Amino acid sequence: MGAAIVDGSGRLLAAQRAEPPALAGGWEFPGGKVDPGEDDHTALVRECQEELGVLIEVGERVGGDWPLSEGYVLRVWLATITRGEPEAKEHLGLRWLSLDELDAVAWLPADLPIVHAVRDRLLQD
Repeated sequence: MGAAIVDGSGRLLAAQRAEPPALAGGWEFPGGKVDPGEDDHTALVRECQEELGVLIEVGERVGGDWPLSEGYVLRVWLATITRGEPEAKEHLGLRWLSLDELDAVAWLPADLPIVHAVRDRLLQD
């Protein structure tokens, strides 16, 4: 699952992958896998604490299940930071992108359609 973290100015947080080598350098939504016994929201909060050092509030879901390789799916929620400043603890870098800048980074192919859905959702506000 992933977090489309948006700040008060409507900017979206993008995270640059460090690994695996085939995906390193690509940009994605922060997040990760759901551990046994966790629900999606709990896992997303935990992943953002581990990866970014922030506490988030999970908002509404963006789209449905976005297909990934090997039968996996990606679920993404809008989120806001309630405590902390994001740090790239497990990524090569982080970048806040305005709606006009969303195409300025090389999003991973699986994340790109979700970026467009997030943009559409934010433009409705």
